[in-house]
Amino acid sequence: MHKLTFTPVSYTGWGCLNQLLPEVERFKATNILIVTDPFLKELGLADKVQQPLRTKGYATTIYTDIAPEPPLAIGEKLVNFTRKHQFDLVIGLGGGSALDLAKLAAVLAVHDGKVADYLNLTGTKAIEHKGLPKILIPTTSGTGSEVTNISVLSLETTKDVVTHDYLLADSAIVDPELTISLPPKVTAATGVDALTHAIEAYVSVNANEVTDALALQAIRLISGSIRTAVLEGENKQARSDMSYGSYLAGLAFFNAGVAGVHALAYPLGGQFHIAHGDSNAVLLPYVMGYIRQSCEKRMKDILDAMGLASAYLSQEEASYKCVDALQQLVQDVNIPFTLKGFHIPEEALEQLTDDATKQTRILARSPMLLEREDIYAIYRAAFDGEVREPDES
Repeated sequence: MHKLTFTPVSYTGWGCLNQLLPEVERFKATNILIVTDPFLKELGLADKVQQPLRTKGYATTIYTDIAPEPPLAIGEKLVNFTRKHQFDLVIGLGGGSALDLAKLAAVLAVHDGKVADYLNLTGTKAIEHKGLPKILIPTTSGTGSEVTNISVLSLETTKDVVTHDYLLADSAIVDPELTISLPPKVTAATGVDALTHAIEAYVSVNANEVTDALALQAIRLISGSIRTAVLEGENKQARSDMSYGSYLAGLAFFNAGVAGVHALAYPLGGQFHIAHGDSNAVLLPYVMGYIRQSCEKRMKDILDAMGLASAYLSQEEASYKCVDALQQLVQDVNIPFTLKGFHIPEEALEQLTDDATKQTRILARSPMLLEREDIYAIYRAAFDGEVREPDES
């Protein structure tokens, strides 16, 4: 038996932002908080969401005091702001940080205490109330936050999460037209993030027939369109494929989980403030290369989904080719493929290893048990730029 959880209502497809007003009317809201990225306000996308609501007489407040890889303090400030102004609906517009913070504000606005009290690893309080209704509108094709129950926050050297099904969106609006203005660098980072979600969901020990179907289709769509989306940002087909792929990958990993890549990526973001997508991208080939022997058949399937036919390859040969293909994809979209490329000093590897080793809940989903020495070996491989396996470390 497998439990599958999905957002109650989702709209997908070019121009589906036009469903926002009917969704707002459904919740009978009067005082709406819009949590969004500062640059989306500058680009006018926030106004594109706000103006139709104001025309209909809704009171709206745009909140932009957020940051990528948001630290705990930013989450605390937003939750306090939401409590103070007595909003009755929250709209999240933007990348994963904006959506995660919108979810957090909507739920914790009706709870006591600090955000820190509800953190997964160290919190002492439990979420008990559903909170305010929330509509999530991604403007990137990457995080899948619009369909997950997770809010990620940066701590001093790593990350932690607030997670509960009450954080799920009441409505998700996934309109690829909103991703047209996304710069190439962000398109690449968020796109490889989504690809990582799909790959890790597919090799997860919690994978099942439903998540497999979602993950493989996500891999097909993303791997077949990411290079075009990076080079030709206004390509409608590429943007649509990336948007659908990210959405499917979000559904897959929410139900099957992510594993080693994410566990090792969190400390990179926490210590060095590297964008989450970049952290996943630089580690993806090295983690997959290290665990290759434990999931050869699945990696052969991934290679096939990437459009690199493996009919005449053995599972072992295909799994090696899959690792090479992932590394090539990261290079093709101009993301550094070593930790040195992100200026990570060698002396940081031990602390990164210590912090990643604490992510036991995430590591448990890996098809290979990753102990501390394995984690260090993967960081070392990523630092040196040489994919290695356990017996080579």
